[in-house]
Amino acid sequence: MNKITLVFIATLLLSSCGSKTQEKDNLVENKETTEIKNTAMKNVLFVLTSHDELGDTGEKTGFWVEEFAAPYYLLTDKGVNVTLASPKGGQPPIDPKSEQPDFQTPATKRYYEDQETQDKISKTIKLSDVSQADYDAVFYPGGHGPLWDLAEDENSIKLIESFYNNNKTVAAVCHAPAIFKNTKNTDGSPLVKGKKVTGFTNGEEDAVQLTDVVPFLVEDMLISNGGIYSKKDDWNPYAVEDGLLITGQNPASSELVAEKLLERLQ
Repeated sequence: MNKITLVFIATLLLSSCGSKTQEKDNLVENKETTEIKNTAMKNVLFVLTSHDELGDTGEKTGFWVEEFAAPYYLLTDKGVNVTLASPKGGQPPIDPKSEQPDFQTPATKRYYEDQETQDKISKTIKLSDVSQADYDAVFYPGGHGPLWDLAEDENSIKLIESFYNNNKTVAAVCHAPAIFKNTKNTDGSPLVKGKKVTGFTNGEEDAVQLTDVVPFLVEDMLISNGGIYSKKDDWNPYAVEDGLLITGQNPASSELVAEKLLERLQ
């Protein structure tokens, strides 16, 4: 084999390797593009609390920043269109504790630097003006606020039931599974009856010293309503999916809930 032949073969091998590398890169790019296309036309409604009083303690509450930010960016980064709503409309209250340094994550830091999203959240639409027909799924971030307003809000109750009865996913994390307190199946039984669910644990509520402040305990309510409640050790990420319902245990579970929701949308 002469020198010219060897050079020719080497050139062919290099060309082949380069072609395969480019082909692999194209496959990865095409997969990412397909994922975005699959969710680009999907519309998800986020419902945030309008309640800002922590019982009669004189302290403030609201929604927990991480439980909004992590799911919001996970979904919007994949091309999902997110609309924000609350019972009163406008700026929903933020739980001041969720802004403390110990509770910051990459998603919350991104939110604080994202003026566009902050402007968007300051202009939530009123829940009474929302129709499930305009959305593919609904997601409820937590914080203690939902225990007081969204658990009892007639518009929220009807909306959740409408999503569920129209075969659309309902997701909630941490304290937000409080929304299932008064929701019903078409036969009048609790919506969570016989379904696998999770939510903020009694142990976690005790750890933040609010057991005697909140109107009810999420864990107890879900069990009382016939839900098949499960949990991990306090503060560990945990999410449960059962049919159209996706629930997460605590703030650390918000991204898990969003991941499961994204899978349902694709």
